[in-house]
Amino acid sequence: MFQALPWLSGAPVGWTGTPHTSRPTFPRRNSPQISLSRPPMASSVEAAATARAPRATISHVIFDMDGLLLDTEGFYTKVQEKILARYGKVFDWSLKAKMMGKKATESARIFVDECGLTGLLTPEQFLEERESMLQELFPSCTVLPGVLRLIHHLHANGIPICVATGSHKRHFALKTQNHQEMFALMHHIVMGDDPEVKAGKPSPDIFLAAMRRFEGNVEPSKCLVFEDAPSGVGAAKNAGMYAVMVPDPRLDVSYQKEANQVLSSLLDFKPAEWGLPPFKEE
Repeated sequence: MFQALPWLSGAPVGWTGTPHTSRPTFPRRNSPQISLSRPPMASSVEAAATARAPRATISHVIFDMDGLLLDTEGFYTKVQEKILARYGKVFDWSLKAKMMGKKATESARIFVDECGLTGLLTPEQFLEERESMLQELFPSCTVLPGVLRLIHHLHANGIPICVATGSHKRHFALKTQNHQEMFALMHHIVMGDDPEVKAGKPSPDIFLAAMRRFEGNVEPSKCLVFEDAPSGVGAAKNAGMYAVMVPDPRLDVSYQKEANQVLSSLLDFKPAEWGLPPFKEE
């Protein structure tokens, strides 16, 4: 006897029900499938957007120089270790942290006091001896990783940039003599012996002076400062600015807590996190 095939009897293939007593329903081809076990797509999009929100919207950038743009801090360490060795003492990083970023006269006083050299060496004698050794070393300093990429990127995108360094004019000239092209991209440069800089870092004087020399009325909250020294981070925060710290890895983490962001290198900096134009590869 002829047996009706499933597709002729109206029963779908593999279906065991009675075609005349029950009818299965199938979704239309164009009907959207909604899974109640998954969160709505909008939530994922919103979460991603929140994750990408910048830390702040920055319009101007200020760079420290020593230990941030140029690898000069090693020279200071080498010379100061040599001076202390004569007195049977060791130069450690807790002392260096206190001296970094300060004006020369202030760092010299800290050096003499903290090392117990009062009566053996005056701050003036220390500076004179250190000066003669540093002058031979400074011209050989190199640019630190990520510096050129960031400076050229900001300049190419019209972001005003400048340098605010505790170095005085004579040292600045020695350190930068082989890096003129890079420093020519700066809108201006403020040095430690500038008349407007009454007090050294962590006083905000140098960063406020740098901010005022940009064109227009710039708000401190629109400025991002790059620093390697604890006193420099403190100066930026005292000026009402944001601070990205790129510390020497030997600096204890307790000195990093004031910074808004801490990086191991400027290669790790992502401009978009601060509302700045992103690198092309981001």
